[in-house]
Amino acid sequence: MFGKIIGFENSLIYVENLKGISDTNYIGYHVVFEEPNHKIVGEIESIDKEKITILLVGEIINGRFSNGVLKKPSVATVPRIIYKNELEAILGRQNYLEKANLLFGTSPIYKDYVITSDLNQFLANHFAILGNTGAGKSCGVTRILQNIFFTAKEQVPKNAHICLFDAYGEYFHAFDDMNTIEGLHFKKYTTQLEFASAPLLRIPAYFLEVDDLAILLNANDPTQLPVLSKALSLVKIFKSEDPRAEDYKNDIIAKSILDILSSGKSSNQIRDQIISVLSSYHTDTLSLDSIVSLPGYNRTLRQCLNIDDQGKINAMNLVVDFFQKFVNVDLENIELEGNTTYTLSDLYFALEFALVNEGSFTSETVFDRNNILKSRLQSIINSDQVHYFEFDEYISKSDFIHQFFTAVDVNETAQLVDIDMSYIEDRFAKSLTKIFSKLFFTYTTSLENRGSYSIHIILEEAHRYVQNDRDLDIIGYNIFDRITKEGRKYGTILGFITQRPNELSKTALSQCSNFVVFRLFYPDDLEIVKGISSNVTSETIEKIKTLRPGMGLVFGTAFSLPLLVNFPLPSPLPVSTSLKIDDVWYE
Repeated sequence: MFGKIIGFENSLIYVENLKGISDTNYIGYHVVFEEPNHKIVGEIESIDKEKITILLVGEIINGRFSNGVLKKPSVATVPRIIYKNELEAILGRQNYLEKANLLFGTSPIYKDYVITSDLNQFLANHFAILGNTGAGKSCGVTRILQNIFFTAKEQVPKNAHICLFDAYGEYFHAFDDMNTIEGLHFKKYTTQLEFASAPLLRIPAYFLEVDDLAILLNANDPTQLPVLSKALSLVKIFKSEDPRAEDYKNDIIAKSILDILSSGKSSNQIRDQIISVLSSYHTDTLSLDSIVSLPGYNRTLRQCLNIDDQGKINAMNLVVDFFQKFVNVDLENIELEGNTTYTLSDLYFALEFALVNEGSFTSETVFDRNNILKSRLQSIINSDQVHYFEFDEYISKSDFIHQFFTAVDVNETAQLVDIDMSYIEDRFAKSLTKIFSKLFFTYTTSLENRGSYSIHIILEEAHRYVQNDRDLDIIGYNIFDRITKEGRKYGTILGFITQRPNELSKTALSQCSNFVVFRLFYPDDLEIVKGISSNVTSETIEKIKTLRPGMGLVFGTAFSLPLLVNFPLPSPLPVSTSLKIDDVWYE
């Protein structure tokens, strides 16, 4: 079949076709040019009657394949079809039952061969699975995960922790069979509030940090962060059982009132603001009914705020002296003892007071900018969204994460956790996804033994969550960008599943090391794929445009070359099949 080399053009080599016929059955096969110390590998691109076009793709040296060719084969070298024992260096080890080997699917080019990768090379790096609707993404994802857990390997991956944010609930029953395998467990959470078949997804309100609140409340100005920080400090004080808590409350209230008293506003405004504050924020020892002692008689603080005929607070000096008694500079850096739990309603109470404490009442601009946060928090409290933050007992973040990955009714690890996000709207789903991802990332980075508790976060419809949004401007970072840049060394790995890679954060996508690409049509998406890897050629892009459903192109650090893979249908299937109009219309 192969004759002598008759021409070179960049990475293409033209070889004489001795058969003189266009045999398309060999297109896609690999050939080897044997040189004295190494083997040059090429892929057959086309065959016509006169010549065979071969694309040089790499070299095999001492049994290992390397991308790229440093030196073209000599003119006298005649290529041959690659041997079976050489194919393993390109397609991956064929013994996929080894625990360190990850099975993807079968080769559409080489019969009876499978495509595999080193488990570490793929799953110890961030990855992306791309493809248009109907191209086979969901089935491909399910197949890969089922290969991990259902393939009878030497031992089961009992210490895996995979969290799948399931945008449509497609995977809710796709891994139920895990619970029939000893040592493996599949756990589900739902966002459905009524008639749910799984536990409700919850996270304690007292877990929320400043950044979480900024995301949840859609903060649009970094100057809003101090008031959120203040609210978090205050809510812990207001809910504390520490005996010094009341002194601290009094100190904060007194300082806020003294700010109002020195604001320069009219007496009526000052009186109204003080009454407004003390009507909501008071203690047993400091309230509008507190007694202010005067020589010969006592009056309540409310009475001391009366306005005289001159339009002034007639007991101003007494009021100032009264509040000065509650200011305690020793309480500035108080650290309250014990673990404090609180609800969103408690946080709302603290946020209201934080607005006062930050001087919002003395500045309309500050008030308008920060009061929107209070309104948004109130809307969450008054909606069904509040239920996702209800958590009565105290639990540490570490215990919460371990409980999250513990099977229901069994004190064993649930290696795969599916969260059905289909019952909440996109913006709230985006906030929850960020909050949980940050929680997982923060936990893994806190471990003394780095990487000892790995967590894989897989995001279905990732373009909804992993965007070039304003997080960088508001809180100083995007959590998904941060995880893709820093998470790998700590064991927090991201997997993106999306039909719109052009809408994904460019930073996050650029940090992915491996890709599974199903059929894509949109030119902008194809350009992104083309720019991902130097191995993705124009010929590869053409292949992606014509892939049939269930066939994908895999490439990245886990693969020797971009390889076509047939993904067998998973069993059971995810709920992702297309609508059958004839069944619906003519039922």
